[in-house]
Amino acid sequence: MKIGIIGGGIIGLSSAYYLQKSGHEVTVIDQSDLTNGCSYGNAGMIVPSHFIPLAAPGMIAKGIRWMFDSSSPFYVKPRWSGDLVRWGIQFYRHATEAHVQKSAGVLKELSLLSKSLYQTWSKELLDFGYNEKGLLMLYQTSDAEHEEKETARLANQYGIEARVLSADEVQQLETHVRVNVRGGILFPGDAHLTPHLLMESLKNNLNEKANFKTNTAVKDFNISEKKIKSVVTNRGEFSFDEIILATGSWSGDVAKKLKLNLPMQAGKGYSFTLPDISKNIQIPSILIEGKVAVTPMGNSLRFGGTMEINGLDHSINMKRVKGIVDTVSRFYPELKIETPAMEKTWHGLRPCSPDGLPYIGRTPSIQNLTIATGHSMLGISLGPATGKLVSEIINGEKTSIDLSALTPHRYQR
Repeated sequence: MKIGIIGGGIIGLSSAYYLQKSGHEVTVIDQSDLTNGCSYGNAGMIVPSHFIPLAAPGMIAKGIRWMFDSSSPFYVKPRWSGDLVRWGIQFYRHATEAHVQKSAGVLKELSLLSKSLYQTWSKELLDFGYNEKGLLMLYQTSDAEHEEKETARLANQYGIEARVLSADEVQQLETHVRVNVRGGILFPGDAHLTPHLLMESLKNNLNEKANFKTNTAVKDFNISEKKIKSVVTNRGEFSFDEIILATGSWSGDVAKKLKLNLPMQAGKGYSFTLPDISKNIQIPSILIEGKVAVTPMGNSLRFGGTMEINGLDHSINMKRVKGIVDTVSRFYPELKIETPAMEKTWHGLRPCSPDGLPYIGRTPSIQNLTIATGHSMLGISLGPATGKLVSEIINGEKTSIDLSALTPHRYQR
């Protein structure tokens, strides 16, 4: 079949990878030049440990408290937006223990499937810095310790190994850098990679097997008899047998052109990278109190964090970047880092669904459309699994996992 994939991030390229392997003629359409989207500057973590959705008990209270701190990990810019209000109501409804129990299993399955596929990719693709060194969740306060130990207990219940470490045990793992913590949780089954190397490797693999339409913005669709007949862009119309919608944070707006209700908010995150570190961190970590991710990438070290709900806005708030720097300095006091210049600060817009689960699957109103988006901070982590599932859907095969919790029409009015 001729298949059009709208969106060239990790989800779109993963889908293209598996669809072309199935023998389909694949075209990737993206509004950018595919050099610097959200799939490039993130923390590069593969995290089966992250089986609890963003919509979870306690997040509402934390979010309200953090909103009044300009350098906090989470911020919702006050503005009148019907989409934001509806998204917020759904988030509130899903921030329950029952939702966590319902969601944890499917997020775990997605993550473990993705990790196994990354292990295969590390042999099939050009080197993208894939390493299985685990992940440290580091904390400095008793409240954070209590929460993380509870998460570790749940993880072990779900079959995801988690080890509680003392401050001394954390320091024994980090022999090159002093770590200032109360303790930590080690998830030895997690992994990491270098995102831009992964994306370049995928593009190189696909260049001779797929068509790319870059700097091509989707303006509309021609629909007839419950099928998309053509995709209208700023560079003409294109017709396909099947369409994959994988446009990340823009998916909600694109879905409206198809008369679909796909609640989505863009969660802006920032990162910056220090090159040529002589004494680098050995194991990727998340600094709990500041929600900062720290990832060694070869001789470089990347810091990333914040969740800023501010629409499809590309401005950079340096106060939030300073919050990342301050957190790192508290946890790694010997790392002498300064707030980077604005032009050295990367930002990306993560596609956040209100229940913290991605949208993967078909929708009843359009027969030749498959949706794959809404992965929030887990896009890189869940990319290969999502691409594999998309190919299974298109091929009419039994999917590797049950997708009922991820159905894209779960919010249709």
